Amino acid sequence: MATPEKTAAVAEIVEDFRSANATVLTEYRGLSATLLKQLRRSLGVKNKYSVVKNTLTKIAAKEAGVDLDPAMLAGPSAVAFIKGDPIDAAKALRDFAKDNPLLIIKGGIFEGKAVTTAEIMELANLESREVLLAKIAGAMKASMSKAARAFDALRIKMEAGAPAPVAPVVTEVAPVVAEVTPVAEAATEAPVAQDATPEVVAEAAPAAESTEN
Repeated sequence: MATPEKTAAVAEIVEDFRSANATVLTEYRGLSATLLKQLRRSLGVKNKYSVVKNTLTKIAAKEAGVDLDPAMLAGPSAVAFIKGDPIDAAKALRDFAKDNPLLIIKGGIFEGKAVTTAEIMELANLESREVLLAKIAGAMKASMSKAARAFDALRIKMEAGAPAPVAPVVTEVAPVVAEVTPVAEAATEAPVAQDATPEVVAEAAPAAESTEN
């Protein structure tokens, strides 16, 4: 029968699984309390690194709907519940494991799918969200500076008396003028229709004289 302490422990782990962006299972055998404290500090305040009991973690994973490989819960286990940037957390775990080989990264869950140790290392090699945002901001700033220089150069030319670059606009209007030209030519032919009226009157005059005789 589950004790209140175990029930509370399972409920806490269930909540950690559900609220985490990613989960990394590790074996911490041989690491001192001081090293574990350093690891927690390196992961940052948004993330949680907990030493867990394998049996309770299996129960919690099932209740949370997490498909967790039981093989990852062999030996002394500690779970990193990542609630911040998964890439930053993966980097922290990788770097700590390099300096402390006793930390073994066994695998985890990322975006609802099981991932291997190798895939976690690949994630650690990616650029973090902050780095990507910094690069995008730098590129935008460079583009804006380039545009500002171009406008400034144009202003200087115009102030020096150089003509404004309007030639492309005139070139686009030219075809429209050419299409209107035939209409103007048709308009000049209109007087011909007016000249035809006197000719009809002149031919009708003799017919009027023959009626009087």
